[in-house]
Amino acid sequence: MKDRIIMLIDCQSFYASVEKATHPEYANKPVVVAGDPERRSGIILAACPIAKAKGVKTAERLGEALAKCPELVAIRPRMQTYISVSLMITEAYKTFTPLVEPWSIDEQFLDLSGSTSLFGSPFEIARQIQATVMLSTGVWVRAGISSTKVLAKMATDNFAKKSESGIYELPQDRLESTLWPLTINNMYMVGSKMTMHFMRMGINTIGDLARLELYEVKRRMRSRMGKQSDIKATYYWQTARGIDPSPVVSGSIVAPKSIARGRALRWSNYQTLEEIEPLLLELVIEVCRTSRHYKYHGHKVSVSVGTTNGVASSGFSRQMTLSDPSCLEHHILKAAHNLFLAHWDGNPLTHLSVDLSQLSDNSVYQLDMFEDLPRHHNLALVKDSIKNKFGEASILSASSLLKSAQARERANMIGGHFK
Repeated sequence: MKDRIIMLIDCQSFYASVEKATHPEYANKPVVVAGDPERRSGIILAACPIAKAKGVKTAERLGEALAKCPELVAIRPRMQTYISVSLMITEAYKTFTPLVEPWSIDEQFLDLSGSTSLFGSPFEIARQIQATVMLSTGVWVRAGISSTKVLAKMATDNFAKKSESGIYELPQDRLESTLWPLTINNMYMVGSKMTMHFMRMGINTIGDLARLELYEVKRRMRSRMGKQSDIKATYYWQTARGIDPSPVVSGSIVAPKSIARGRALRWSNYQTLEEIEPLLLELVIEVCRTSRHYKYHGHKVSVSVGTTNGVASSGFSRQMTLSDPSCLEHHILKAAHNLFLAHWDGNPLTHLSVDLSQLSDNSVYQLDMFEDLPRHHNLALVKDSIKNKFGEASILSASSLLKSAQARERANMIGGHFK
């Protein structure tokens, strides 16, 4: 069977690249996209290569970045613009293959197995894609090429991003000389905690893991992480060897296993129940609307809370199973409110989230003698349709007009950032 040709294409410093393309006057300046440039606060979401060369890092605070690089140009994020550019890039990829699977806003998998007769070798196709995307958006892309998705991803992260051409081919038969010498933290899905586990098991490089027999990997992981670790052991062992049969699925959207909404909070603003309740209601409204969008209702409601007394932090996460699954606000709010009141220690909040899980199809539900559920469902769908057409702020609960509420402000945001 002929090997597949899979490519993982990554947009370099995506948000910052879009802003530099929009502002050519910043071409030779260090640019970052960050939360609130006017207040010199927030987190760095993207930094251009010039900024990174001056020590600026993604996910650090803007104030820390400015201390390293006083001439830094900080731009407030424009999420709707980035989404639009990402969709443009997807359409550019589709001129080379219909099999394009978005992985994130700036990463996408392509299956080019049937494209070489039209466009040339995988390397030549990658060069054409780079030129096409640069010409249409001003964004430079890097491409990792291999026979599986997991190898294409590691080819991009470990080699293409460090290559002058921005392209790297990682054949299955060259893993031993290229991928395996890398330290284990360079393997896909291995974070800092898993790196420590592997090192304590005597596994320091990707090759150390790949050369072991699977039964030995399972034995070592069981001794360190318990009997439930067999699935993880198999996954990591297969990843090290580049084994990944999953196909590139065009427009792939994975059905959610749960629906959650949460907020990180400034503790001084959420000290009393009167301040907290409007936000709790808003989170429930978001969860219920999202569940109806996916045509789900849920059986289990969870509330997670972080608190502080000004010195030490604490919190809780508790859940409750509903008698019947629901996607209606008044059902979910009652459960969430009861969970919160039963376990809140009275300290100011630093975090609040609501989660709906054990999802199932909401087209069938148990009728209730004491409640007109069809009417409630129809009313909820009407409100959803109005918000879809006129925006999130077109219908608000009265409590969203209170100072501690966030719905009005967040109506102009995507993913917590301004559109």
